[in-house]
Amino acid sequence: MYTDAAGERMLRGRFDVTSRAVAGGWEDGWREFHHGVVVGRFWVGPPWEEAPAGVEAIVIDPGRAFGTGAHPTTRLTLELLQELEPASFLDVGCGSGVLSIAAAKLGFTPVTGIDSDETAIEVTLANALVSGAQVDARKCDALRDPLPETEVAVANVALDVVEQLLLRLPARRLVASGYLESDEPRLEGWHRIERCTDDGWAADLLARDVS
Repeated sequence: MYTDAAGERMLRGRFDVTSRAVAGGWEDGWREFHHGVVVGRFWVGPPWEEAPAGVEAIVIDPGRAFGTGAHPTTRLTLELLQELEPASFLDVGCGSGVLSIAAAKLGFTPVTGIDSDETAIEVTLANALVSGAQVDARKCDALRDPLPETEVAVANVALDVVEQLLLRLPARRLVASGYLESDEPRLEGWHRIERCTDDGWAADLLARDVS
């Protein structure tokens, strides 16, 4: 994980953190640490590595966008996503496109990724092309702009964003992550079906309450 001085102080307060400077700056130095990971039926990794036999490759070059697939919240979200029946799909905060690409390969359609960062949209579309996945990505403020109605959504974002999304997201199911295992999202109008945890982080499979 890369961060600034304030972020390092926050992490040290919560975890046993080791850090060191990256020669040449984090913008390109992260490549030294970016390695592929296997999550269920998928290998998620960079274009300079080969996927192992027997798993499907999701090739991710994050560039300047967040998301290599290695962080526990991404892995947990991807694990829960593989348990769901394919349907229409929305990826809130698509980053480098890992979850959107995985959804397309799992048979979800249509697959829409949204992010407030134009660079993330460009990177998601480029990675989807390399991975042979049909993904529509667009710039959108998930807390202000209208959201497409889908059966399934994922949101690997901050806890406060997840809680705000739950009030306005037109989806039947949501895989939410981006927060600590000790965090409990306020599930107004939703209920939890399943929770997965790893290394102090959590992901929840949520369903909308039926009135």
